[in-house]
Amino acid sequence: MFGTCASPDRLRIDVERAEEESMSTLGIDLAVRAAHVATLTNDQGEVIWSRRRFQSHPRDLAALSAAAGPAPELTVVMEPTRSAWVVVAAHFRATGAKVVMVAPEQSSDLRRYYKKHTKNDRLDSFVLSRVPLLHPEGLIEVNGLGPAEPLRRAVRRRVRLVGQRHGCHQRIDAMLDLLGPAYNEVLGTQGTKTAAVVLEQYGNPKSLRRLGLSRLTDLVVRTSGGHLGAEYAGRLLHAAKEAIELWRGGGLDFDELAWDLAQEIRIIGQLEVEISRLDARIAELYSAVDPKGIVRSPPGIGPVLSAGIIGRLGDVTRFSNLAGIRSFTGLVPGVNQSGLAETRPGITKQGDPGLRRDLFYAADMARHHDPQLAAKYYRLIVERRLHHYAAVCHVATSLVTRIAACLRSGQHYVVRDIDGRPVTPTEAREIIAERYAIPPEARRRARIPDAVSEPTR
Repeated sequence: MFGTCASPDRLRIDVERAEEESMSTLGIDLAVRAAHVATLTNDQGEVIWSRRRFQSHPRDLAALSAAAGPAPELTVVMEPTRSAWVVVAAHFRATGAKVVMVAPEQSSDLRRYYKKHTKNDRLDSFVLSRVPLLHPEGLIEVNGLGPAEPLRRAVRRRVRLVGQRHGCHQRIDAMLDLLGPAYNEVLGTQGTKTAAVVLEQYGNPKSLRRLGLSRLTDLVVRTSGGHLGAEYAGRLLHAAKEAIELWRGGGLDFDELAWDLAQEIRIIGQLEVEISRLDARIAELYSAVDPKGIVRSPPGIGPVLSAGIIGRLGDVTRFSNLAGIRSFTGLVPGVNQSGLAETRPGITKQGDPGLRRDLFYAADMARHHDPQLAAKYYRLIVERRLHHYAAVCHVATSLVTRIAACLRSGQHYVVRDIDGRPVTPTEAREIIAERYAIPPEARRRARIPDAVSEPTR
């Protein structure tokens, strides 16, 4: 506890020393369960006090604020340690202090510079307190509270649920491989309602065969809404017969396999219910964050991608310019310079990987509906001979720049021709089909990494 680590006399002395300094920096090394450690330095980097331990209790935080001095002249520097930073950041932001986050790699490099020995809390908090002095341009003030923001939590949770559902489908496909290729051709990788009913109720090939063609056809017609019939039922029975023949010598327990398949189907059903509920919740949260629907206004961006982009990007007004937003996405190319030599090893991949994924998918959709983005993709593929993934990353940087500009101005995205003339969706598709259709040879080359003549950037 804070109170157990400092006597009243020492606390009074620390407060007096902090108040004498015009500007001060509080470096905090956060812990998840143990006590945090804080170090206070002045604007010259001189230590005012150090090794002050505290926990995220209201009395500890209040005492730490008092010891650190006037809030308007205080900068608090932390690393994003799980969710431990949220409570501390919220407290100091409420007092009026400036709160900044530092990437763990940045503080680690500074730590190695100061002393090459085993990591300790005192050195960590000291280095963090020196970051504004050593690397002031690398600090970005905390505007949101990350995990405390409901939309950000919701979009991340949806990604996890979708990933779990995808994992269930993969496990089903793997188990169907045991029953032979015919089973996977009929039931695998589809995820249809009919396939789910058949696998949950008749995962055992012997049970499926006993059902017979007539009753199986009725089941298939009922569950597929009439889209499938006797032909599909016959394929199912053929697959069951082949599986039984394949394992006629024993070695596979059909009942146990059927139980595992049914369990995966039930899990998928539960996940789909939760995903549906979460989609409704995300729609409500998105409407509160972006009531004008600006992020959803670009062509090809639906409710899932728009919520993911705004939920992970946050308030774009916290960036001083649009270049800072592009850098935040991690889609901009890195640069290695040495003397007269300069190389671009690839995109920096800094920041939230989920944001890059959503922007990539959004750009890949938007280039089919926006002539300007289509023209850029055409130039990158045909003229510069880039790989498809690299070209879409370039398009994604343009898309996020436009979305951010629209958010900052409060205006919807407008689809235009390359001369700046607004066009309708129908006109846009006609322009793209006429001018920017990718030739088959270029398309094939863009999908094969070995055929790309220029390094991916």
